[in-house]
Amino acid sequence: MKLSIVKNTLNNLSAVNFKLEDGTDVPVHFHVTEVGVVSKHFIDCGGTVRDEKVANFQLWDANDFDHRLAPQKLLNIIALSEKTLGMEDYEVEVEYQTSTIGKYDLDFDGTSFILKSKKTNCLASDKCGIPADKLKVDLKDLEAKTTCCSPGGGCC
Repeated sequence: MKLSIVKNTLNNLSAVNFKLEDGTDVPVHFHVTEVGVVSKHFIDCGGTVRDEKVANFQLWDANDFDHRLAPQKLLNIIALSEKTLGMEDYEVEVEYQTSTIGKYDLDFDGTSFILKSKKTNCLASDKCGIPADKLKVDLKDLEAKTTCCSPGGGCC
């Protein structure tokens, strides 16, 4: 989800809620402890140099149970980040700690922002020999071939 969509969504909310993809709510007393730009400059396994930038939100579950982040407060933090850091309309990545710090993509279900699991991937599969995905078929779904390799089938 792009930062502009997050801002437009926040403009229409009375409360900011996050939940994990499995439906687990991020506690309502969470803090957004960081809003920033994360830049990654790297070379993939095929030798291509790449640059990526994302807008990053870090959520923190503190023990101050009376805390609630209002949509306007988060919009103010984002505006300050845009002004101070030159943050552009990047995709938003969210850091949130469960058993370890996880990085999540962001979606919205009409009520809550959804932290969607990120997956690794090969960016140069055409250069490093990764085969295309093969169609997976259950053996039970294959039709038995009775014309070949059976008595009188003519294949042997």
